Amino acid sequence: MLHRNTNTEQARFDTRLSKEQKELFEYAAQLGGFRTLTDFVINSVQEKAKAIINQHAAILASKKDKEIFFNALLKPAAPNKKLMEAAVRYKKSLAKK
Repeated sequence: MLHRNTNTEQARFDTRLSKEQKELFEYAAQLGGFRTLTDFVINSVQEKAKAIINQHAAILASKKDKEIFFNALLKPAAPNKKLMEAAVRYKKSLAKK
């Protein structure tokens, strides 16, 4: 369930939380089958971090796609040779039908 970091270099992360938060987290860790509260917290934070990073990457990709699309609409380029050849082939295929 938990992906352990196999690197030998480690860092420490300390935080203060309310008693209610700790009890809630411990209960969730127990229900989730985690060995320790630390395992639960590390797993949960890692999953949330990956989700945020993936969402951010999707937003950036979407912005880039929009930029490409609107640039194509606002600054149309003349068709290149391959596109012109494809259009001729397409018209010929329609004429055969």
